[in-house]
Amino acid sequence: MNQPPLLDCIELQTQATPRASLIVLHGLGADGRDFVPVCQALDLQAIGGLRCVLPNAPQIPVTINGGYRMPAWYDILGTQLERREDETGLRASQAAIAALIDRERERGIAAERIVLMGFSQGCAMALLTGLRYPQRLAGIVGLSGYLPLLDSTAAERHAANAATPILLAHGRQDPVVALDRGAAGRDELLRLGYAPEWHEYPMQHEVCNEEIEELNRFLLRVLG
Repeated sequence: MNQPPLLDCIELQTQATPRASLIVLHGLGADGRDFVPVCQALDLQAIGGLRCVLPNAPQIPVTINGGYRMPAWYDILGTQLERREDETGLRASQAAIAALIDRERERGIAAERIVLMGFSQGCAMALLTGLRYPQRLAGIVGLSGYLPLLDSTAAERHAANAATPILLAHGRQDPVVALDRGAAGRDELLRLGYAPEWHEYPMQHEVCNEEIEELNRFLLRVLG
């Protein structure tokens, strides 16, 4: 299989020689800049140098938005996310994100020192890619999203990440990705033997300070 072209990325680095990498996947219609403030708010000095990699999704027509082109990891075909999924788009972005993980490894960061994180559509991609990646990652973080291609997860997941720590968080008043949609992914992961941490917050489709603090604790634990 041909290697996909590398995604355009923003990079933040805390030291000249990073000891770990955090790959952060934005949501629909956003770009890599969206999570720069979150990365800057993290206090991870205890783990040494960290490279934050914030890729930009490709511009594609999005059906639910009248075919308007915008940054998206895959097409949204309708409001029933679990019934009509853009499997082709999901698989293409999975390959592109796995290529970013491969590049971090080529730059000297071992897979077990890489955390894959995403918000909304980015959450879906972090779970899709992380669970199937053939080397153990340090952690997978999914914020305000869901588990895509849920029915194929059991067959396609890779044993390398069977025990990888997973952090999931969701807003109770989320009008974009309903709380029960995120919880369904959590429940499927539990059924498959994973042990995801689950946190709910009194917020909508967004990120709150308490969530960033929990993320900080998680990263210190899995990268410490």
